[in-house]
Amino acid sequence: MKLGIVGLPNVGKSTLFNAITNAGAQAANYPFCTIEPNVGVVAVPDKRLDWLADLCHPRKYTPATIEFVDIAGLVRGASKGEGLGNKFLANIRECDAVVHVVRCFVNDDVVHVEGSVDPKRDIETINVELILSDLEVLDRRIEKTRKLIKTDKKYQKELDFFLRVKKTLDAGQAARTVECTEDEAALLATVSLLTAKPVIYAANMSEDDFKGGVEHNALFQVVRQAAEAEGAAVLPICAETEAEIAGMEPEEKKLFLADMGLSESGLDRLIRACYGLLGLISFLTAGEEEVRAWTIKKGTKAPQAAGKIHTDFERGFIRAEVVAFDDLKKCGTMAAAREKGLVRSEGKDYVMQDGDVVLFRFNV
Repeated sequence: MKLGIVGLPNVGKSTLFNAITNAGAQAANYPFCTIEPNVGVVAVPDKRLDWLADLCHPRKYTPATIEFVDIAGLVRGASKGEGLGNKFLANIRECDAVVHVVRCFVNDDVVHVEGSVDPKRDIETINVELILSDLEVLDRRIEKTRKLIKTDKKYQKELDFFLRVKKTLDAGQAARTVECTEDEAALLATVSLLTAKPVIYAANMSEDDFKGGVEHNALFQVVRQAAEAEGAAVLPICAETEAEIAGMEPEEKKLFLADMGLSESGLDRLIRACYGLLGLISFLTAGEEEVRAWTIKKGTKAPQAAGKIHTDFERGFIRAEVVAFDDLKKCGTMAAAREKGLVRSEGKDYVMQDGDVVLFRFNV
């Protein structure tokens, strides 16, 4: 999974990126501090995997990972080449989803590129640039489809759909708000529109806002309303806090977060939200050699999940020996789970569930 962190200059993107990746990306109080996108790979926290490691004492521990990309700040006119323009937009196209950082704190020491803090305006500024860029891409696809219709009328349905998407963009709405059938969604995915990507709005607030309760922050409520209007997710976060806890020991971090009324870090909440946004789950494999988490789409069947490990596993799939993690934990060992009949033998039509601990049987 590749997530692009975007936003106007000086909203806290690079501070947040540094905190969640410990990558040391440059962060400073002036626009365009980030020029080339910074990339950091983060392990997905999973207590289930930790428990399996204590059980199996494996030689190798491999969590699932997420790639975060800190993309240069966007300004008005980016779709026409202002600021870093098209380079910025090209970087977003390569991401699976977008984390849009919106400034929801007031601090006179941190300059705002627009001169004032206004989340609604900031969101609209970026969305307008993404929509304008999408319209250029979509217009080229519409023109191409019109030419295809001249020789094959079957493309008329495609044209009708693309014109419907264009109408939505022209109205200033994101492509992800278009209601689609399964076939239309697959068609939309072939155009690579920026506003079709899933979005999480990360409302960057001060530590005091968290201590006082995020619901009391009027700027956060503005972001929440904007997210609800377009079917996007919203996550309150404090980049400053994330930076403070980045180097802490687990117990120290837990106490610090508790003092702020939080049970988990912003990174943990962000990862969980992204998994939900993209419809992802994890299955687990465990043994003396390795314990590992594997990320798959919800609805994936056993053979295709096996193929994530190795193509031979899918090609020669026989069955999957599956136990739910919670059942395994209650039993304490795999042997005890087998004795209680909780380890199931599943065939090719089995749909994988989050937290399945699996051993795949195959023959090639």
